[in-house]
Amino acid sequence: MLPPLKRTPLNEAHREMGAKLIDFAGWEMPLSYGSQIEEHHSVRRDAGMFDVSHMLVLDVRGAGARDFLRFLLANNVERLREPGKALYSCMLNEEGGVLDDLIVYFLAEDWFRLVVNAGTAERDCAWIGAQRDRRARQLEIAPRRDLAMIAVQGPLAREKTWRALPDSRAATERLGAFCAAAWLDALIARTGYTGEDGFEIMLPGGKAAALWRALAAQGVAPAGLAARDTLRLEAGMNLYGQDMDEGTSPLESGLAWTVELGSLREFIGKQPLLARPVRCQLTGLVLLDRGVMRARQKVSTARGAGEITSGGFSPTLNRSIALARVPREVRPGDEVEVEVRDRRLHAKVVKPPFVRNGNVLINLEPRRTQSTQRT
Repeated sequence: MLPPLKRTPLNEAHREMGAKLIDFAGWEMPLSYGSQIEEHHSVRRDAGMFDVSHMLVLDVRGAGARDFLRFLLANNVERLREPGKALYSCMLNEEGGVLDDLIVYFLAEDWFRLVVNAGTAERDCAWIGAQRDRRARQLEIAPRRDLAMIAVQGPLAREKTWRALPDSRAATERLGAFCAAAWLDALIARTGYTGEDGFEIMLPGGKAAALWRALAAQGVAPAGLAARDTLRLEAGMNLYGQDMDEGTSPLESGLAWTVELGSLREFIGKQPLLARPVRCQLTGLVLLDRGVMRARQKVSTARGAGEITSGGFSPTLNRSIALARVPREVRPGDEVEVEVRDRRLHAKVVKPPFVRNGNVLINLEPRRTQSTQRT
């Protein structure tokens, strides 16, 4: 018998707002509140909010926390010197595969905060705990399931958050991107997973529903997992388990910028990355014919075969887009073919992101009509 689904502190609020709830990584989460397309556009044009309380906050506390994370993570926490500064990083296994992608916040020299994915949270805790036991037994690794997290995203997200939490403005108005500030018993970060500006707010679970309703009263639209996925795909952001996993290298997943290989610092997975040739790359595709690209569809290029890792319909571009792992020799502007339902459709290679801060960042060619499609 399957265990019951876990629920976030916002579950009742989702039900009150008419959410369609589904099983996501063992959590009962909102897929949408009616129209996925409208929720997507609300974030691109105004402000939307997501319940991301299923993700796990982990506090790493104690002397030597920085040195421990320097070894644990592929990106270098040495860059975090101002309290509140954040860093995106992969956490690798000993073969250089991606165990998870996460955000790490520097709160004090003996206190760092990690936010890891829901689907990998249990494994991440076990892995981090095992590494702690080997290298830094003095550290405390504390899962914070007492905290909820709400992401408010969109061009008007910060302004509407300040209307809902007027006293928070002084603490957060000057925050730069990938920075956080403590406010009362919350941590408010200028981060997100949509390609738009906004905040991710970590706060005690018992206060989450009141904030959710206060944001709704200011016109922030509730949005679910479906819109979150189309937004992150337009923004060219990886999804763990699709665009990378423990069997793939970050260097072949569009994440080389998060891996510091040039310094003398050792970290888990570094030596295999240095030894392994990079044969593939993660790039963007825009479909030129009519249809929808999906994950695991095959891609044919002049340089060899590839595969779509994430694909779907882009509400902003009004056409299908995808991320695909293809040979490293493939270049933006190349034309490729994608196998979609036993048809070979034509797509153009582009450099992601497709959309960021409401702006379309790629050149769109007219869709081919049926009469001009090549066979």
